[in-house]
Amino acid sequence: MRYYETLYLINPNLADEDYRDVVNKYNSLVEKNKGVVIRVDEWGKKTLAYEIKKFDKGYYVLLQYCGEPGLTEKLQRELRLDDRVIKYQTVKLSDSEDPEALKAGVEEDKSKATEATETAGEAGTEEETETGKNNEGENGV
Repeated sequence: MRYYETLYLINPNLADEDYRDVVNKYNSLVEKNKGVVIRVDEWGKKTLAYEIKKFDKGYYVLLQYCGEPGLTEKLQRELRLDDRVIKYQTVKLSDSEDPEALKAGVEEDKSKATEATETAGEAGTEEETETGKNNEGENGV
C-alpha cells in the first residue's frame, strides 16, 4: 500500500463537537475505502502565516494513512466540498509500506516519548535537589 499524509486546516470557529465530527469523518472515510489510518496528530488551534478565506487561525490536523491511489482522490474531493475545511495538502511518503509495521513504529515512538518525559521529570527533581544542596553550602545554612 502507498503511504500518505494529509494536513488539513479546520475552521477555528467550530464548536468542539463539530471539530470532532470533521476529524472522525475523514478517519472513517479512509477506513471505508480500504485504507488504514496510521496516525492522527491534532496540533490544535494555531495562527496562520497569512489569511485563508478570511481566517487568521485554524485547527491543524495531520492524518497519516496507507491506501490505494484512488483513496487520495476521494479524500481530496470530500475535503474540497466541506466548508468546514479551510485548506488541505496531501503528500505521498512512500510507494510501498506495510501498514502494520508503521502502526508498530508509531506505538514504539509513543512509548519512548512517555519514558523520556518520565525520565526528564525525575532528572529535573534531582537537579533541583543538587542545586538546593549547593546553595545551602554557599549560604552557610
